[in-house]
Amino acid sequence: MNAQDPSGSDIAKLHYGDGDFAVLKPGRYVICAVTGQKVPLEALRYWSAELQEAYAGPAEALQRWRETRA
Repeated sequence: MNAQDPSGSDIAKLHYGDGDFAVLKPGRYVICAVTGQKVPLEALRYWSAELQEAYAGPAEALQRWRETRA
């Protein structure tokens, strides 16, 4: 059995709000907008409500913030 689903059905679709997110399509992870890294939903702590994208951690969130403010 393939450990990774090639159809992408494990990727969740979320709506990012200020302080929380809503699951629009269930899945196990989202993709970091900066690194492309898989971020499990239970580990997701950083995102942008304005840009509607997720980040793997604080460094990636800060990097994107700097890019959008330049």
